[in-house]
Amino acid sequence: METLTQLSHKQPVLGLRERSELVNACVKSVFSLPSVQAMQEKDEAKAEAIQILYHQTLDALQTLLNALFIEDPTPVGLKSILEPLGPWMYSEKAHERARAVNSNVSVLNHTLLTLPFFMSSGFPALGLLLGRLILRIGDPDEEIGREALDGITILYTILELQKRARDKEQTNKMDLYETNKRFLGPYNPVSPCQNILRVISEFGDFLGPQQVKDLLLAALEGLKGGSEALGKDSGEMMQLASEVTLSSVLEWYRNRALEVIPEIMQGIYVQLSHIQEPRAREVALLPVSLLASSFMTEVVVALLMCPLPLDSNGAEMWRQLILRKPSCDVRNLLDLLLTSLKEKPVTKKGRASIVPLAAASGLCELLSVNSCMGRVRRIYPQLLLALLIQVHYHIGLNLPGCMASRKDTKDAQPPAFVPVRWVVKVVKTLLLKMGCSYEATFLEDQGGWDFLGQAENHHRGVSLLARAMVHYSCQELCRILYLLIPLLERGDEKHKITATAFFVELLQMEQVRRIPEEYSLGRMAEGLSHRDPIMKVLSIRGLVILARRSEKTAKVQALLPSMVKGLQSVDGQLVVEAIHNLKTIFKGQDRKFSDGLVYVEMLQVLLPHFSDSREDVRCSCINLYGKVVQKLQSPCTPAMEEQLIGTLVPLLLVMQEGNAKVSQKCVKTLFRCSCFMGWELPKRAYSRKSWDNHQQTVAKICKYLVNTHRDSASKFLSQSLEYAKNSRASLRKSSAMFIGSLVPCMESIMTEDCLNEVKAALENLRHDLEASVCICAAQAQDHILASCWRNSWPLPHGDSWVCDPATTHRWSPSCENLPTSHQRRSWIMQALGSWKMSLKQ
Repeated sequence: METLTQLSHKQPVLGLRERSELVNACVKSVFSLPSVQAMQEKDEAKAEAIQILYHQTLDALQTLLNALFIEDPTPVGLKSILEPLGPWMYSEKAHERARAVNSNVSVLNHTLLTLPFFMSSGFPALGLLLGRLILRIGDPDEEIGREALDGITILYTILELQKRARDKEQTNKMDLYETNKRFLGPYNPVSPCQNILRVISEFGDFLGPQQVKDLLLAALEGLKGGSEALGKDSGEMMQLASEVTLSSVLEWYRNRALEVIPEIMQGIYVQLSHIQEPRAREVALLPVSLLASSFMTEVVVALLMCPLPLDSNGAEMWRQLILRKPSCDVRNLLDLLLTSLKEKPVTKKGRASIVPLAAASGLCELLSVNSCMGRVRRIYPQLLLALLIQVHYHIGLNLPGCMASRKDTKDAQPPAFVPVRWVVKVVKTLLLKMGCSYEATFLEDQGGWDFLGQAENHHRGVSLLARAMVHYSCQELCRILYLLIPLLERGDEKHKITATAFFVELLQMEQVRRIPEEYSLGRMAEGLSHRDPIMKVLSIRGLVILARRSEKTAKVQALLPSMVKGLQSVDGQLVVEAIHNLKTIFKGQDRKFSDGLVYVEMLQVLLPHFSDSREDVRCSCINLYGKVVQKLQSPCTPAMEEQLIGTLVPLLLVMQEGNAKVSQKCVKTLFRCSCFMGWELPKRAYSRKSWDNHQQTVAKICKYLVNTHRDSASKFLSQSLEYAKNSRASLRKSSAMFIGSLVPCMESIMTEDCLNEVKAALENLRHDLEASVCICAAQAQDHILASCWRNSWPLPHGDSWVCDPATTHRWSPSCENLPTSHQRRSWIMQALGSWKMSLKQ
């Protein structure tokens, strides 16, 4: 170190980073040495030599530190020397703390005596240095406490000199030091907290916002060790020193901390991870309640920035707001959280915001405190609706940068944090705390909690919740009802869907009679023309509920045509939901719609969903179709006949998909159509058995369809060609078989364009990925070609698809010389070959 001291005067001067690394290395090598007593006990013969060597080592370190400061006598240079000493002042070992305090005091003393300087930017890291020295005043070792107070006196003298230098006053340093020593002292070993209070009160002129913040954070650092590491008595003394420092600083300089509240809250959050002792954690949380009592808005805004999901430290900071004295006004606190819950999680610039999710998390922690339940109940309707809307906003939303490390989790890999699930959890917690356990259980049984977090089912989850609250006569429903009326017109689509889904179920309440009709029936009627399909379905649900009231039945029935028309081009699941609701109106329907136009429109809505990819949608639509057919009344109108004839092919093809449940519904619906129309379909048409190896059955059905409904034959063909493009292999297969039997029955009806379309469709199916589809397509081609040659159909000129018998057919006992149309097995083998080639590709 002496060599380093000599080298420090040479050029070039060390940079800031190199100087910090040098100080760190030297300090660590000296401070980590065992105590002098321990080294002397180990080698008693050399006790005196050890003592001398020890003091020489400390002197060498101090000389190096002083030399480094002389080379760079600036605030930055001084900070680079003092910073590495700071952590050692919190050491669990007394001799290490003593060395750190001694070095700090020596550097300060050297600064005072050697340089009549003026630091224009103020003393560097004043708050941290002062805080660390203040805590050492309360050190169990009196010598450390006494030296720390002396260091504070020197620091105070330096600050006074700076202040007088600005005012251009001439002052004797030593006289000023002695005056300050009497002013701040003497050291009181019995009650060091008296010294602490005196120091904090006198340093007020030198403490700005940043210094107050650093002073508080330094006091928090002193709580890390806990009473177990230092011993019970020593630990309690250190906790007391930290508590006195924190409380006195915030009592006298609270207003100065206003602009640095976010940094203070962040510092507390970080330090809590290193403080385990319960009493020490109480002291560390003290600034939260003290600051919130005066600046609650700023503290809440700062807490909203805590990493999510909240760990035990963040949760404890929220609860501190109302658990510890002085507690803040719970009413104002809840109002602030409600305001944050009304914000969107996406800003106007399209950036994600964690504020609403953080507010929901904070609310969840406050709900765990029973003393604030009365205040929560006051705004329970607003909180519930705001949370439900936030659930909708957070579906599928990712919030990067809000994840906490979760150090308090025992699992090696904690479960993924999904924001929408967290908000749903808060909704459930709120319900349970408000005594709605039956409603929560109802949602659990019906899958409502899962529905809430799904984009396609969110409105169903909200409806289930509202329905449960109506069923169990929740006391807050009237307040919610009147709160919802203005909400229906506010916000964006997600906001309106959530509000409408809840409002619709409340239309069952008797209090709805007091609401003007424009807000009930009028709103629902307007919703029928809304561009969002979900809003249409919710409006239908609302009108169905209103139709239960005798005074509104006629008005709702008059809107029935509009309800049905609004369902065109709507998702199958929503159609099923809406039709189930409409069934209740049909039960009480008079003969006003006896012409069946409304029913025909409903059938038109249901038919496209026979081929829906979802089994439950197919089943429901086919079943509802049959039930609507039962509602039809004679005489049969042309519109009814056209609609039901158009149902034949879809039912026959879907019946062959191999799903027993769907096939059963198809058979029942087909039978109801036949009964109403008086059709005499072949008995095999009602069979759910597969058409495989029963081509004659298919041919018989097709022959009946063409003979009975000749004008609709082209429609049958176009429908079957459409099903040939379906994503499900079973429907492509059945459509290929159907086309192979239908086309030969059409004979002169078939046009050139239709034949070309059939040719293209079957050619595509021959290259299908599913082997059975390839085979059926090849068989269909073979059957059509054979029929074309046999019946001498007029074919497109020059078409090589069908061979000309006049030029290619010659009698030969060998089947190898037959025209291609007669070589049936060759088509099958070619189809299989094509399928194999497509798989290889």
